[in-house]
Amino acid sequence: MLWPLFFLVTAIHAELCQPDADNAFKVRLSIKTALGDKAYAWDTNEEYLFKAMVAFSMRKVPNRETTEISHVLLCNVTQRVSFWFVVTDPLKKYTLPAMEVQSAIRMSRNRINNAFFLNDQTLEFLKIPSTLAPPSDPAVPIWIIVFGVIFCIVIVAITVLILSGIRQHRRNNDGPSEVEDAEDKCETAITVENGIPCDPLDTKDGCLNDAFVTEGERLTPL
Repeated sequence: MLWPLFFLVTAIHAELCQPDADNAFKVRLSIKTALGDKAYAWDTNEEYLFKAMVAFSMRKVPNRETTEISHVLLCNVTQRVSFWFVVTDPLKKYTLPAMEVQSAIRMSRNRINNAFFLNDQTLEFLKIPSTLAPPSDPAVPIWIIVFGVIFCIVIVAITVLILSGIRQHRRNNDGPSEVEDAEDKCETAITVENGIPCDPLDTKDGCLNDAFVTEGERLTPL
């Protein structure tokens, strides 16, 4: 009596899981490409692990907490490691909606990849988009970077102000000396008295007119 029931269940499973069936997904693994000499053989044990990972993913979906390994069906397994799979309801009468299966796989994609030592490129769910890797936290917090930039700007601004003040102070100190030099030049310039030019002898004692200088005074140095 068990044999007819077994063939009936097998026939039902064959209808549910087949290429391009409703809610079916194709999987392709590139084990040799990913692991090279360390590649493992795909056998029934690996199939069991795959079913377990899919069931684990489905149990995280609301109202699918009762999903078991036996609810995951595989078919059309090839030697180059590709196959189709579906997830059935607890009574195995119909397959679960593709959107639910897709959402579950996407949420647990990294866990599934790690179970087979593969990644999104070497373990492909052909109808399920690859998930992006979670953003890595920067080694230095963002606020420290912002603070450093602002601190540098403040330091540069203070330095510019100090240098500007020093230059302005030097200009103010150099101004009076230039005026005094100009006055000295004016005082030492040759003057003309009564139409006769006189050479300056001393800025304090005035000028000496050559017309009134005696012969002795001309020869005697001051």
